[in-house]
Amino acid sequence: MADLPDYYFRIRENGALVFRLDTANRQQRIEMEQIATLNLRNGEVRPHGSRSLTEADRAEIGRWMKARAELLARREVDDILRTVDHLNLTTQWAQSKAADAQLDAVTDALLLAMHDLRAVLVRRKADRLTKSGG
Repeated sequence: MADLPDYYFRIRENGALVFRLDTANRQQRIEMEQIATLNLRNGEVRPHGSRSLTEADRAEIGRWMKARAELLARREVDDILRTVDHLNLTTQWAQSKAADAQLDAVTDALLLAMHDLRAVLVRRKADRLTKSGG
């Protein structure tokens, strides 16, 4: 059997279910025993049922939670940068390809979303400049 990790993390919204894997059994099957539920938003780790987590369990869960939070933060920034690309493509579309009916269908929604975004960005930039003394 392939070299499997000792733990499996089933991703769910705001966290994961944690399973301990066991392949050392008579049937040579992969046994998955749920040992905990994680909430990334508040950092809560709840043992499953009446189980107690070992130090090894807690260390692996902590490592995974840290790595997952870093991955999600990188993805968030990447998503925003993709949005910038998409805005540029939308601008090009509006300028060169969009029919009047298509523009009528999207203009108000785009203008309101861009106005809201601009207001938030300007306010947040002003706050940062005020804090840094610049």
